Amino acid sequence: MLEGLKVIEYATYMAAPGAGMMLADWGAEVIKVEPPGGDPARMFFTSIGAEADVNPVFAFDNRGKRGVALDTTTEGGRAALLRLVAGADVFLTNVRPSALARAGLDHDSLAALNPRLVYASLTGYGMTGEDKDRPGFDIASFWARPGLAALFAPKGTEPFPLRTAFGDHVTSMAAAAGILAALVERGRTGKGRLVEASLMRAANFAMGSDFAIQHHFGKLASTRPRREAVSPLANYFRTKDDRWICLVPRQGGSDWPNFCRAVSRPDLIEDARFASGGARRKNAAALVDAFDEAFAQFEFAEAARRLDAEDIAWAPVQTAAEAVADSQLHAAGGVVEIPLKGGGAIRSSAAPVRFPGADDGPKGHAPSFGEHTREVLAELGYSASEIDALYETGAAR
Repeated sequence: MLEGLKVIEYATYMAAPGAGMMLADWGAEVIKVEPPGGDPARMFFTSIGAEADVNPVFAFDNRGKRGVALDTTTEGGRAALLRLVAGADVFLTNVRPSALARAGLDHDSLAALNPRLVYASLTGYGMTGEDKDRPGFDIASFWARPGLAALFAPKGTEPFPLRTAFGDHVTSMAAAAGILAALVERGRTGKGRLVEASLMRAANFAMGSDFAIQHHFGKLASTRPRREAVSPLANYFRTKDDRWICLVPRQGGSDWPNFCRAVSRPDLIEDARFASGGARRKNAAALVDAFDEAFAQFEFAEAARRLDAEDIAWAPVQTAAEAVADSQLHAAGGVVEIPLKGGGAIRSSAAPVRFPGADDGPKGHAPSFGEHTREVLAELGYSASEIDALYETGAAR
């Protein structure tokens, strides 16, 4: 779908490369430009004191790209990058704004070189304000400072960590959407534009429903333990065979009788303690206790059958191993295979959007460090001797 689109990815770690990966899956040519030491994500496992024959974390965010290694602090490396940008459609970066300005790689400089360029910046906190150059990582910029760590932790408990790159990949999706919107605009105007995404803003949007309440009412209910839940039916219940089920009541409480019938407690339907949403909230502990006792009578399979018979929204609480093997995930195209450079493939997550009938999956392996440097420089018009000279000076790797 994006065939013919050229993206220069001048970025490391996960958020910006994740956006580049989606564009590559959808057909864009993505050239990943790495510094002399390589993208730190290449060292993911060694950084945590582990060893692995394959780095699936790096492979996920960088599949289907071509890899170029340039030292852009040198005159030759910077000139090569500018030559790449001159013929590109998109420049995607997560380098901090002040560093880009010092290097002459800020939006205004590159737009003067290529007015059709869509310049996409991913930062921790945005491109304006006193913290625009503060280093940003998702556990800090997406999880802690925007309020998510405090909101997700049940009341009275300590904050807990965010899972690997969760906030990064929410921001990846936002950035990819913004890039494509700017490309649509360019199709009308012929001009590119600056696209800005940040971990902080993506977190604020992801929690937008809660923050809408906070903005308007000036307060927000905390996340609470199961027996103190604001909506006690929007909860988790354990079956006889030690499986957890997530229940989801519809707005307005119209399916309260369905819940009671599903767990063989029709006597609760007219119980004054639970006759309305307000009553159920007031008597949350008693309701959770009653449903705990009810679910404990059923094996998971029987509970699932009963919930389905009443058309109740529910889902099993699955482990990661169960989730990646879920037949419905596979049926929905949620698992793809990433080729490995030496042959074979590894399974990984698909991009979040499916385009039935289109080739919307991985286009190749994640590049090794500097794998395509010579090839790409030759395509830019560098002679063999000029390329050798760039290697000799350390400008190219």
